[in-house]
Amino acid sequence: MKFTLRQLQVFLATAHFENISRAAASLSMSQSAASGSLKELESLYSIRLFERAGKRLKLNELGRQLWPQAEALLAQAGELDQAISNHKDLGQLKVGATLTIGNYLAVGLMAQFKARQASARVKLTVANTQAVIDQVLNFELDLGMIEGEINHPDLDIQRWRSDVLIAFCAPDHPLARIKTLTDQHLLQAHWIVREAGSGTRQTFERGMHGLWSSLTIELELEHTEAIKRAVEAGLGISCLSLVSLQEAFKRGTLVPLDIPGRDFSRDFYLVLHRQKYRSPGILAWLGLCEANTAEAR
Repeated sequence: MKFTLRQLQVFLATAHFENISRAAASLSMSQSAASGSLKELESLYSIRLFERAGKRLKLNELGRQLWPQAEALLAQAGELDQAISNHKDLGQLKVGATLTIGNYLAVGLMAQFKARQASARVKLTVANTQAVIDQVLNFELDLGMIEGEINHPDLDIQRWRSDVLIAFCAPDHPLARIKTLTDQHLLQAHWIVREAGSGTRQTFERGMHGLWSSLTIELELEHTEAIKRAVEAGLGISCLSLVSLQEAFKRGTLVPLDIPGRDFSRDFYLVLHRQKYRSPGILAWLGLCEANTAEAR
């Protein structure tokens, strides 16, 4: 074997940052040492892995092909290092979750994960569906938990559990007395919705087929709790995951609305890069998600 793991680390860091100085800093190396390591790797095989344009280094086609294999190899090397140092504990797991899952489901999973092995560590990133997908594709996350529908040839997408969106309003809103809404009610209402790129927004637009372009959108907000507060304040009505609304419905601070004939059902998904090494930590998390799916049934 000609290459070293350090050379692969420099290659991956450069691929991520597209800049040798930032790559070197991330690895606590000098710029000259990182640059020399990358040049040596390319010289060993008489190849080029990047297209150089000023200070930016963009992966060429060969670099893009080797990226996932290098990522998987380093992940396995890291796992071996942890097994030797920590008696094969689960190590750190980088999980990305969309807002509904991250705020209402993922924290409980983290607690169960740590209960299985106290030394296990989970770094949770909460963002919208597109942001989570991008980070999984760039190997910045070990896996993603999303609520949007997505197809990508580099992704392994597994259905996790079902969900449904529920329309709602404040208890003193005029529609609270009606409860069952017609298309006319939907068109007259002022709506507070999630931002474009979120799975909730995607499902809502699909459910409002034929009416979406004519709805009055009062506000677009990135956070579920902000939408709930805005609805409680009487600024409009909204439609969010039942998972995020159950406690508010029990307290009576929000009131569910029925929209017959419109489908707001959806699924939650687990997403991994096809080339991602399935470490014991990843497998343990997937098993935990499956167990929770069985309990939810």
